[in-house]
Amino acid sequence: MDLISSLVDGSHVMDALIGSSQKKKKAKISIATRWRSIVSISIMNGARPSEPADAGASAGAEPTQPMSPALEDISFSDILADQWKTPDTSNFQDQKASDGSQVFYYAGDSEKTTPVDAATGFMKKSVSSEGEKQMLLEGKTGDSPVSADDEDEDSPYDIVRCSVSNKDNPELYSLTFRVWVLGIIFTGILSFVNQFFFYRQNQLSLGGSVVQLLAFPAGYVMSRTLPKRTFTTFGWKWTMNPGPFNIKEHVLISIFATASSGSPYAIDVVTIKKIWYKSDLGFVASLLFILTSQIMGYSFAGLTRQFLVYPAAMIWPATLISVTLFRTFHEIQNFGSRMTRTKMFWMCFTISFFWYFIPNFVAPALSYIAIMCYMAPNNVIVHQLSDAYNGLGMLNFTLDWSTISSNMGSPIGYPWAMACNLFAGFVIVMWIITPIGYYTNTWNTGNLPIYTAHLFKTNGSRYDIHQIMTPDQHLDEAKYGEYGPVRMTFQFAMSYGIGFAAIITLLVYIGLHYGPEIYQRVRQSRSMDEDIHMKLMRKYDEVPHWWYIVLFVITFTTSIVVCEVYHMMPWYWVIISTVVPLVFTIPIGIIQAISNQQPGLNVITEFIIGYGMPGNPIANVTFKVYGYITMTQALNLVSDLKLGHYMKIPPRQMFIVQLAGTLLSSFIELAVAYWLMNTVKNICTPEGYPFTCISANTFYSASVLWGLIGPGKLFGPSSPYHPVLYLFFVGAFLPVPVWYLQRRYPRSFWQHVNVPVAISIAGAMPPMPAASIVNWFIGCFVFNFLIHRYRNTWWQRYAFSLSAGLDSGVAISGIIQFGIFAKAKMPQWWGADANHCPLAADGGFLNRPLH
Repeated sequence: MDLISSLVDGSHVMDALIGSSQKKKKAKISIATRWRSIVSISIMNGARPSEPADAGASAGAEPTQPMSPALEDISFSDILADQWKTPDTSNFQDQKASDGSQVFYYAGDSEKTTPVDAATGFMKKSVSSEGEKQMLLEGKTGDSPVSADDEDEDSPYDIVRCSVSNKDNPELYSLTFRVWVLGIIFTGILSFVNQFFFYRQNQLSLGGSVVQLLAFPAGYVMSRTLPKRTFTTFGWKWTMNPGPFNIKEHVLISIFATASSGSPYAIDVVTIKKIWYKSDLGFVASLLFILTSQIMGYSFAGLTRQFLVYPAAMIWPATLISVTLFRTFHEIQNFGSRMTRTKMFWMCFTISFFWYFIPNFVAPALSYIAIMCYMAPNNVIVHQLSDAYNGLGMLNFTLDWSTISSNMGSPIGYPWAMACNLFAGFVIVMWIITPIGYYTNTWNTGNLPIYTAHLFKTNGSRYDIHQIMTPDQHLDEAKYGEYGPVRMTFQFAMSYGIGFAAIITLLVYIGLHYGPEIYQRVRQSRSMDEDIHMKLMRKYDEVPHWWYIVLFVITFTTSIVVCEVYHMMPWYWVIISTVVPLVFTIPIGIIQAISNQQPGLNVITEFIIGYGMPGNPIANVTFKVYGYITMTQALNLVSDLKLGHYMKIPPRQMFIVQLAGTLLSSFIELAVAYWLMNTVKNICTPEGYPFTCISANTFYSASVLWGLIGPGKLFGPSSPYHPVLYLFFVGAFLPVPVWYLQRRYPRSFWQHVNVPVAISIAGAMPPMPAASIVNWFIGCFVFNFLIHRYRNTWWQRYAFSLSAGLDSGVAISGIIQFGIFAKAKMPQWWGADANHCPLAADGGFLNRPLH
């Protein structure tokens, strides 16, 4: 999933954004306003910004209606409170605007007099310059910090000019009391929810979009209700409410909450040691292990700023989506309709909250409706083809939103073209290659299930690793020879091979499509003068390098101590593991900053430690955490630093909130993990449903295959799985014919084919249930094709609010149900049985009656 996230989260964002890169800069503010408002829509449509987002519009034509209101039509009704729909003119001071129209100023806030049209409730444009307008929109007044000579200066790249403002007000307050309160609250919520669902069958995850959506009305309410009194603490003056909630506070809250809100990779190590290897690392050691792997990445992020953040050529396209969303909240609000985005969120939240009681507790059968299994309840092959978890998911549908969004994320967040690429890769591998290989008994896998991450003996029984381990959890060669080699399903073996191919495919794809551009950008980053954004950021104190060096020294030293004291990995392998991110962070960061695609290093790190320390599973996964995840975390934080750079956030405040968010979220996530592992009976087993830990199961299997057994035995010449290594070479070839066809037929459907995206989905399965991908694609078809094409205005306004509401409702409902029904069970009835394809998990098709 790490590779998929990096590919699809912004795959072809460059293609979507860079369409106008050869066009001249638009001078008129009305056109620039439209660009900012439609950037995210163009991305989701897979269209270039130079093309209309409406499906029926001709190329180059202007949209028949504006994608968003002009700046002067900013509505109060999208804030939060209903009373803003029809302003009560008794609360406003009557004045005359420069154009002679009637204008009212809200008298409730003496420090901010925002002009409002009494008839429409819209802010009235009554400012004399763009700088004043920008500060009015951000809730401040005063002289523009940008000199007259800099008014026309902007980024040298059109795609940045479309989204990022070339103005800043350094007097805007940012790291406020509201940021700390809301940042801590949202960090706690996201960390708890995401870690709680990490162990469940459907791994729902709340992301930054939920924080962006909810922090806006929350900040507004705090600005209207908190006292403005100034307090003095140890000689330091501060206030709960410095004034109107502004965009910089909004950005800091989001970065605070999402710095490390997803389940840390290191928790997988903690989980498998405690559950499978029966060796509890302990809470304190686990916390130090998690913090060192997370914060060490942060130190790498800070030390690479001059290469990956400061140069204008390092664009980081995915951050432009966040910039556009933040500016949409604070600059462009309402079309004037009655239903606001906030109301849509809470309506969807309520419906999702109560409905989830049905598929989660009352009728779990609704989570996966396997039509074929109902028609043929005794047919093994039918069960294998249709089952959600141990089958291929054919004709298996759902009425459970968590099933749709738990593994791939909300389908609304994926461009339709990318969803088609993903599903095409899924169909080719899962519905064509896998059945052919499995039912021809390739590698003698016919006596195993068709789809699972579990490991087996040659006779089809489960593989017990404790039979081949020494007391100190190393491989016992004599016992291994006696017990027999490990076997995995055809599809599981192919997933590793496709993972090999995906890495090479991505590198070749980037070289073919972005090679010249990367070379040009790297040269420009060394010779190009500072752009306007770097000049504006010079007004803020930068974080000294020694801060990051101190962080690195502390985390590196602590990681050596933890690994040595708790026998996780020898100290010299800790040093080697840090060399991997040291070498790869900058080159891979340059690739991601330009193409928005990040080649994964997990296979490389597994190969290095697998050959270097065979027979040691814990050392294998520990090396992978420090070697692979440190770089991934570093690039995630670099992306946040670039977002702060674009939004003109003081760097030292970015440092504080990122570090605080990481510390707080790591503690909460580990506490939730230990709470569940100590209280949920049979956790991480089928009997512990829904806490089956599908990701941890796959991680455990990888630790056995790559660590305990080792790649030498697993893929050596005598192994039946040796041929999957040839997929490295296949991966180098795959993008070439597609690239040629794209150049040969520039107006054909080949322009929408993305080979790395298509094959990456198969490399991530297992652990994802196959039926989850099917239903996710159906959801993407409904929202991002049908509704996006035929109800585009509705989609633009409500799609992400709907997605955030459904995700949040399921998450909160699931936690409450766990607290209420933890020891309760529904009476036995047809709908209470979540598995109507039981034959798929019982074994292979060989030597079994096929009714």
